[in-house]
Amino acid sequence: MGYAIAEAAIDAGHEVVLISGPVNLRTPENARVVSINTSDEMYEAVRDAVRDCDALVMCAAVADYKPAKYSAQKLKKNATALSLDLLPTRDILASIGKEEHSFLLVGFAAETENIAANAQKKLREKNCDIIVANDVSTNEYGMESAENEVTIFFRTGETKKISRAPKKNIAHELVKIISNTHEKSLTKKT
Repeated sequence: MGYAIAEAAIDAGHEVVLISGPVNLRTPENARVVSINTSDEMYEAVRDAVRDCDALVMCAAVADYKPAKYSAQKLKKNATALSLDLLPTRDILASIGKEEHSFLLVGFAAETENIAANAQKKLREKNCDIIVANDVSTNEYGMESAENEVTIFFRTGETKKISRAPKKNIAHELVKIISNTHEKSLTKKT
């Protein structure tokens, strides 16, 4: 979905910085790509990118947890059980939302239940302007599918549903919505 949004934003004439971990997707032409491998690298790359942006669209959490210890060498198999300690990663979206910012902050909520309630809670708690929620409890659309279906929740209390469609189509519609919301916010400030 993130790559589709980046491509749609470029098609609409916007400059795009795409921060991405390792994926097997074609990079959109004319996007400035920042490649990362860890959640800490993602945190730093996002922090750097928001210094000069009109909208930050956070499509996915890089990971909720990371290993407490890293090993430079392969861990050899033996007869004893292996226990892996995990630490929570920094919540990049929440950390950005807590700070004063002049750009539009758009987050995503991949949910399996109580989609509206959980998305609205995330909208408030992470101080976003928009949350795009999608149901990931099915394999028919959403993750690992070329199609998606989303409900958009706005800080103003409005909602908008985009019915099931190819992600490319949804991305183009989302870019229009994000652009219009950004323009409205500029109009209110003047």
